[in-house]
Amino acid sequence: MKVMVFVKATPATEAGQMPTEAEIRAMGAFNEQLVQAGIMLAGEGLHPTSRARRVSFGEGAPRVIDGPFAETRELVCGYWLWQVRSLDEATEWLTRAPFGPGAVVELRPVFGPEDFGAAFTPELQAQEQRLRDRIDSGH
Repeated sequence: MKVMVFVKATPATEAGQMPTEAEIRAMGAFNEQLVQAGIMLAGEGLHPTSRARRVSFGEGAPRVIDGPFAETRELVCGYWLWQVRSLDEATEWLTRAPFGPGAVVELRPVFGPEDFGAAFTPELQAQEQRLRDRIDSGH
C-alpha cells in the first residue's frame, strides 16, 4: 500500500525558519534508511504558505487566494510518499523519524485501483496506466 506522510507546519516553519545542519543530517540519515528499505518513493520540504496560493472552486470562476494562511495546525510543511505493507508498518517507521517535541505527522493511505470498485472501468484503468507510463518515462 502507498501511504502519504504529511509533516504538519509549525509557527517556526511558517516563519521560514530552516533546519540546522544537525537536523538536516539526521533527516538525511533517516531518508537513507527509508530508501535502502524500499519504503521511500518521494519526499520534499515545502516553503511557508507566505509563498503559496490556494484556488477555491465554487459558483462562478475559481478564486485565487494568496498566502500566508492562518491555522498553522492545518498546514503542511513537508511530505513523503511511502510504499509499505500496512499502516502499522508506516507507523513503526515514522516512530523512528528524528522529529523533536511538538512535531505532528499524519499518515494517510493512498487510494488504489481496488478502492474505486466498478466505477473504475477497464477503460479508465487503461487510461490511468497510460498516464502513469508517460510520467515514468518523463513525458
